[in-house]
Amino acid sequence: MNVELNAEPRAVTRGLVRASYEAISLYSPNRAPCRIDLSDNTNLWGVPPSVRALLHSSADSAVTRYPRAYADDLKRAIGAYLGVAPEWVVTGCGSDDVLDSTLRAFTEPGETLAYPDPSFAMVETFARMNGLAPLPIPFTGDFDADADALLGSRAPVIYLCSPNNPTGTILDRRTVERIAREASGVVILDEAYAEFADGDCLDLLSKSDRLVITRTMSKAFGLAGLRVGYSVSAPNLAKEIEKSRGPYKVNSLAERAAVTALTEDRAWVAARVADARESRARLIAELVSRGFTPLSSQANFVLVPIPRAELVSVCLRERGVAVRPFVALRDIGDVIRITVGPWSMMEECLTALDEVQSCE
Repeated sequence: MNVELNAEPRAVTRGLVRASYEAISLYSPNRAPCRIDLSDNTNLWGVPPSVRALLHSSADSAVTRYPRAYADDLKRAIGAYLGVAPEWVVTGCGSDDVLDSTLRAFTEPGETLAYPDPSFAMVETFARMNGLAPLPIPFTGDFDADADALLGSRAPVIYLCSPNNPTGTILDRRTVERIAREASGVVILDEAYAEFADGDCLDLLSKSDRLVITRTMSKAFGLAGLRVGYSVSAPNLAKEIEKSRGPYKVNSLAERAAVTALTEDRAWVAARVADARESRARLIAELVSRGFTPLSSQANFVLVPIPRAELVSVCLRERGVAVRPFVALRDIGDVIRITVGPWSMMEECLTALDEVQSCE
């Protein structure tokens, strides 16, 4: 029997949807194809060579069979990369998945998630998805986290991001150490861009029994399309996050690709990170020479304050270059975020930006 469905959308009956979801909208950046896409902070130098070979030669079973429930091979590879035991590692479908799982593991609906503002845009969404009250707290004047305010919130989870997205700035190590030492609950430190920075805070794991560090294979390792992320924490915390994560979150091809990149292509990744850092420094210098005031960045992107950022973004896209606009960021204003890539891409971005500026 054929059933004819009404094509007209109907409002969801009030009472069926969780109240905390009313303020959530779909994540919908402009992903229309563009000749040069500098909008999502991925690796613009390509795929690690060993991963490309793996994907071409994978057996049918990598697609037809379920993956390992908890990605044990990947845990071992990540542990070897970071110098920790596999029991400290939890993997997931991108670091977003691990962040979300961590919130579920250590909070109850109605509690608070505290975090510096501005920071990773999905944090507020994850808070609301888990029935939490998001508590954004302004940065200090030098883009450091306000430790007094964050600790004073008594939130069961405090989220930090360093290098921070979207600013690219890093938190003072002493601030991170203090928050990890004095927090009443769990502290998540998002280090998605750690490979591009001058240092990280992995060693603080030995000093704190409440610190969870999250990372991703989407940035320096060039595997964004395969969605692999992970966290590192004391085994008692990792066990609870693993419960919340559930099984089969990393597909077979993604796990094998990530293991291959970690074991066979570390030199390639390190070379691409060096390329990104060089392009980042040149891009900042070129922007300054044009009268812009980009923020100092330790990530693979640069944040540029610019009036009418959304209009500038549209004009750049018309010229074949996609960047990410943000409107009215707290204490910064309108900005565009430019992913760092090979210098030929940076030159085209700068040329397009020059044309847009000359038209105003």
